[in-house]
Amino acid sequence: MLKNLSYWEYKTWLANIDFTVVGSGIVGLSCALRLRELFPDARILVLERGSLPQGASTKNAGFACFGSISEILSDLEHHSEEEVLALVTKRWKGIQALRTLLGDENIGLENHGGHEVFLKEQQPIFEKCIEKLEGVNELLFPVYGTSAFQVHPNSFGFHHVQEQYISNKFESQIDTGLMMSHLLALTQKKGIIILNAVPVITYTESVQGVSVNTEHFDFFSRHLLLATNGFSAALVNRPVVPARAQVLITMPVQDLQIRGTFHIEEGYYYFRNIDNRILVGGGRNLDFKTEETMEFGETTLIKSALERLLHEVILPGIQVKTERYWSGIMGVGENKKPIVEQISDHVYCGVRLGGMGIAIGSSIGRELAELVKTVKSGS
Repeated sequence: MLKNLSYWEYKTWLANIDFTVVGSGIVGLSCALRLRELFPDARILVLERGSLPQGASTKNAGFACFGSISEILSDLEHHSEEEVLALVTKRWKGIQALRTLLGDENIGLENHGGHEVFLKEQQPIFEKCIEKLEGVNELLFPVYGTSAFQVHPNSFGFHHVQEQYISNKFESQIDTGLMMSHLLALTQKKGIIILNAVPVITYTESVQGVSVNTEHFDFFSRHLLLATNGFSAALVNRPVVPARAQVLITMPVQDLQIRGTFHIEEGYYYFRNIDNRILVGGGRNLDFKTEETMEFGETTLIKSALERLLHEVILPGIQVKTERYWSGIMGVGENKKPIVEQISDHVYCGVRLGGMGIAIGSSIGRELAELVKTVKSGS
């Protein structure tokens, strides 16, 4: 049933839709763009639940990263070497695909390297990472073509940390707002319809396609592609858990010398420079259960932890105020392998990016579109 739509509205935006992509983040827009390449004459619609792209695509920290060394070692405890190599390869190729699609200038890419910082009390894990350094470099040599991880002195003067970092010279940072604005512009330039503030409630499949029910209207689409990641539970029956990430950013800091992306505790905490400010995020490992939510917001527990990290470790002795807090919703699971699957005859999903949406989002979107092409070619 159409809900108070005029003939003109329905005809212009909702009639004869071939592909509907739910989610206008990196995955959704990359999927729509690849669909346009594969099906030049198709009517493609992207629906976004928020007034701006929700989830994590514009609410993250802007790390173009591939996994810190302690995260890699943790992954090796739960995955085979082949699986970990495949994960890092996908992240590496995903960043290159994003750079090729939009260009470095249009994503604000800066290569200052990435550094894992170890607190004083983390001596055992620091020593383990040093011990395993050569082996990890050998494992990941096919990705980087060189030894990516190297020992680096505490040149930024952080307090209460080990005197050395373990750094990856290939890691970079991007401006995710700039990236998404250019990705949206490119998508619209390709004649793809994007409608914001349209949450999808349910869908019903038939032989011909999918009837989609939203908060504002119902319509028919021949295919439905779900790129909802952390918001997948209501629409995708797959093992994806929402994971809220809380973030703060400071007011400008005079003569800020810190450059790069920084990880602590297997990436559960992270910080970087941006516009002469420091951005700090993470802390969900303090309260995993509470942070398994699709609700945006902040908690006193995690805000306090991020503030302590800022004032006691990153910028000790410097008077700096926090300007803004926010949060984003990621999609995680026990397995870090993304889910790109056909759910039913006309419905597909590309979800569970495991906090690596910037690195793998564009390639997962393309993979999702190519899955549709493969299925249609075989039918």
